[in-house]
Amino acid sequence: MDTGLFGPASVTWRVHGDPAMLIGGLRAILVQALNPLAMAAIDQHSDYRVDPWGRQRRTSEYVLTTTFGDTEAATRAGAAVRLIHGRVRGTDPHTGRAYRADDPELLAWVHNVEVHSFLTAYRNYGGRLADADADRYVAEMVAAAELVGLAPAAVPHDLAELRAALRAAPLDPSPAARQGLRVVLAPPMPLAVRPLWAIPTAATIAILPRAVRRAYRLPWVPVAGTAVRPAVFSLLRAMNLARPGPPQRLEAERRFGGAAA
Repeated sequence: MDTGLFGPASVTWRVHGDPAMLIGGLRAILVQALNPLAMAAIDQHSDYRVDPWGRQRRTSEYVLTTTFGDTEAATRAGAAVRLIHGRVRGTDPHTGRAYRADDPELLAWVHNVEVHSFLTAYRNYGGRLADADADRYVAEMVAAAELVGLAPAAVPHDLAELRAALRAAPLDPSPAARQGLRVVLAPPMPLAVRPLWAIPTAATIAILPRAVRRAYRLPWVPVAGTAVRPAVFSLLRAMNLARPGPPQRLEAERRFGGAAA
């Protein structure tokens, strides 16, 4: 049977099937934006300011398809992303540098931040994950990097390599990144539900690296994170019980006779 890129025994199934992915995705957006070239590509080639929910939905669908879909579905999704990336080019007004979305260095930055953000969100709000399993997750995600056109050697294969790569990367908050932060913190939504958005945004800020919070000038004290984590963990566990899970995972579990990671 075709297990797709990962399969039900993978750590990736466990991490990507948890609702903590929402917070991991928000964290990834904020960190990725501190590379001015990555942010310029988003700013100049997407409608995230007017339709952030659409962008979030498309990103989530891509991750879930490549995680839980069969090999053909994952390969198709990766090819579609590579086609889009091939058309995304321009000049970043903040640095004056040219960029292209299929640049291996830029792709590796986006990949590394995403992997680290999903892992960080899961370990804080999803469940326990031993260091050996964290290493397995980073290694499994090399297959995801290959989907977008990266060579396996271009990305880390364990958590220590991943952390080292991210520590070495400079952080530069461009005006476009600051605008992106405002959209994440206050996206368009009905007034009645805006107070609820404070929960995922506080959870996201709590797990940002200190250097990222400093770059955005986000006020935060350690005690706030201590208060946020148990509340968000409990909320996400309740969500796990109340909802059946993403449809892509449910379909994958049916393929494997109800197997789960």
